[in-house]
Amino acid sequence: MNTLTSTNFHFPGQKSVYRGKVREVYTINDELLVMIATDRLSAFDVVMPRGIPFKGQILNQIATRFMQLTSDIVPNWLIATPDPNVAIGYLCEPFKVEMVIRGYLSGHAAREYAQGKRILCGVELIDGLKENDKLPQPIITPTTKAPNGSHDADISREEILSNGIVSESDYIQLENYTRLLFQRGTEIAAQRGLILVDTKYEFGKTKDGKIVLIDEIHTPDSSRYFYKEGYQERQDQGVEQKQLSKEFVRRWLIENGFQGKEGQVIPEMTDAYIESVSERYIELYENIIGEKFEKADISDINHRIENKVLAFLAQN
Repeated sequence: MNTLTSTNFHFPGQKSVYRGKVREVYTINDELLVMIATDRLSAFDVVMPRGIPFKGQILNQIATRFMQLTSDIVPNWLIATPDPNVAIGYLCEPFKVEMVIRGYLSGHAAREYAQGKRILCGVELIDGLKENDKLPQPIITPTTKAPNGSHDADISREEILSNGIVSESDYIQLENYTRLLFQRGTEIAAQRGLILVDTKYEFGKTKDGKIVLIDEIHTPDSSRYFYKEGYQERQDQGVEQKQLSKEFVRRWLIENGFQGKEGQVIPEMTDAYIESVSERYIELYENIIGEKFEKADISDINHRIENKVLAFLAQN
């Protein structure tokens, strides 16, 4: 099947292009961003050699749906979604921190806790917790980009303020927005029979100084979900939780000897494996959104996207 692994568009008023691990972002007239979600798959900070059919569409449609479902409580950057793989919004100046919020002791937090750490990003954790336990209340554990840009680094609220990374008034607003979004995401997940375990949000400022939500929200690439049914039984028995995230890709890579370390070779991704990953992403979509996934026409994805974006720009 066709996949979207790269783009090379030249839109009217185009000023620059930023190519991330999975998204490509075009700046238009220093006013708009055209964000294109590709089908590239990233794990352990490495882009896999083959794309996953419909992955970009899935991530874009989950993120934009949640932008719409939370716009009444937190303003966001989104203006339009002219194509299943495309989000167009206002150009913003991103804050140099990512707001990570955790309702459960999972992932990175669980690994730190297992090493005996009881303070994470300046937040004190109680003794006696085990992996995937619900925390007494959600905690915010921000990260900031490391100097080399390759990995996020934990940082505390106090360090953010003392280093002048974000002003105190802005940071208070970021914390407030983060809690509101997580609460709404938790409520929506519960309606789908899911638990929103942890997630991250990114924010930016518009030209007129308004703080808005940017980038993705509540996708399986930026969030961790558990199935609600049987959660407590699994915890009581000390067995793994059933989760919805791209963790299944990481585990397959680890089982095949790859964790992104020097000298390691990415295992062969056969057609059958690629198809299985695509099917898993569709399952994630249908569980998170609660609707059947409608596949877009992928006969010529680049041409389809270019036409849709050009039509939008011509009308705006």
